[in-house]
Amino acid sequence: MKIPDWQQFSLKEQIAQMIVVRASGHLLDHQIRYPVWEASNAQLKNWLSEFNLGGVILLGGSSVELQSRSQQLQNWARTPLFIAADIEEGVGQRFPGGTWFPAPMALNEIYRQNPQLAQDYAYQVGEVTAKEALLLGINWLLAPVVDVNNNPDNPVINVRAYSDRSEIVGALTTAFIRGAKTTAVLTTAKHFPGHGDTITDSHLALPTLSHSESRLEAVELPPFKEAIINQVDSVMTAHLLISAWDQQQPATLSKTIVTQKLRHQLGFDGLVVTDALIMGGITKFATPEEVAVMAIEAGSDILLMPDDPETAIWAIYNAVQSGRITAQRIHQSLKRIWQAKNRVFAIKDKAVELFDHQAQQLVASMLKDSQLRNASTLDPDAYQNCRNLIVVDDVLNTSYLDINSPSITIPQGIGYQRQIVDSDTIQHIGKDPNPTLLQIFIRGNPFRGSAGLNSNTKQIYRQLIASKQVLAIAIYGSPYVMEWFKSIIDPDIPLVFSYGQMNQAQAIALNSLLADQGGISNFKSNNFGF
Repeated sequence: MKIPDWQQFSLKEQIAQMIVVRASGHLLDHQIRYPVWEASNAQLKNWLSEFNLGGVILLGGSSVELQSRSQQLQNWARTPLFIAADIEEGVGQRFPGGTWFPAPMALNEIYRQNPQLAQDYAYQVGEVTAKEALLLGINWLLAPVVDVNNNPDNPVINVRAYSDRSEIVGALTTAFIRGAKTTAVLTTAKHFPGHGDTITDSHLALPTLSHSESRLEAVELPPFKEAIINQVDSVMTAHLLISAWDQQQPATLSKTIVTQKLRHQLGFDGLVVTDALIMGGITKFATPEEVAVMAIEAGSDILLMPDDPETAIWAIYNAVQSGRITAQRIHQSLKRIWQAKNRVFAIKDKAVELFDHQAQQLVASMLKDSQLRNASTLDPDAYQNCRNLIVVDDVLNTSYLDINSPSITIPQGIGYQRQIVDSDTIQHIGKDPNPTLLQIFIRGNPFRGSAGLNSNTKQIYRQLIASKQVLAIAIYGSPYVMEWFKSIIDPDIPLVFSYGQMNQAQAIALNSLLADQGGISNFKSNNFGF
């Protein structure tokens, strides 16, 4: 695609290039799942063609559908678009049909046993993710997560981080970046200057990080420094109050943090993108107009998901007209945007096919190498009238679970009757006296406000364990949840843990639980260090 000269655009059109809006990955309006955040096709076409917006971030839709959707959006645009997606775990995490890898923290477990193997995996994940993204029309990965998740109660980063140790995060994220950079797809280090040691979800409220500057330099910043050295294309700012650096403004709106720390001290001259501006951590701080202006003043090049792009454009335009922001400041960002777009669109990459056999083998190897269980297995012939109790975060929003999922079909094949509940209705699980296979799908996720377990659910699980009903436990997602269960169960109760929640993870975990497969790490030989 040919990139026009940005200097031919009006000031408003230049500013519009600094805006990335959320859009549905589905083709048709009636398929839109989040109408508050996702514009209709008519409005989106107007924004792209008339306003000259710089890009979109896509959610929803299958991988096959996304190929048509991304081309449709590019056809509507006057200037070739950034098409971004939050695909930290591979294309299949967001868009069914693509490869879905286990959570990044799976590589932490592998790294502790074999650092080189873990880095090789991270490189391959970056490469496969980037190539599959290109096939769908995505040219900007909002990944990897460079946060150091050293707080087990972190409700939003959690297993999205690679490790609780700074040096491991640095090694694995740079390997991911190198793999992705075998293509022209852009990469993103997030969430600067580090969202790993928080107990508040910035989607809901503004977290405060009260660490000293020396602590930030020792723990939070090194992985970002490594990413910058390895030429990460963009850095995403976090909606965090970092009191050691700025006691007034969140990092996203702080010139001290974005310009002085990130730009000048760390030497980053790529794209700076805000985290989504519809998140509670920033919307409660100031008006949408003021947030847009302050983010540009702080040094950001891209405003991600402002509540209303037209409002943001006008606010920044008026700030330039009044002299609060200089035209030169806008031009600095436009030069960086054009440099990134020219890189994306100048090279024609050869993308891999979806459903690639090697990619699926890679997923299986990562799942097996990071899976944990005790030495016990469950004899499927030893019990009758058993229930298969499945607990999920939200029973109405489980992309990893349907009637044909292995977590249902494998137990069903040996006569177990399924019961599915979510964590909000878990109090009902103790009413069935039958022997129980307990399967738990829990991990930290945005907007949940919890890392998985609370005092109420812990008490209910304790009661269930004390009743001697539980025959075996399979946990998918969070090692922090697994560690808690290990602390309350008899070591003779078979237990398996997987960092993945997808069908492959379920099948591998349950097969190892029902019959010894060999080659799987034993709990006694592992040390999480959490």
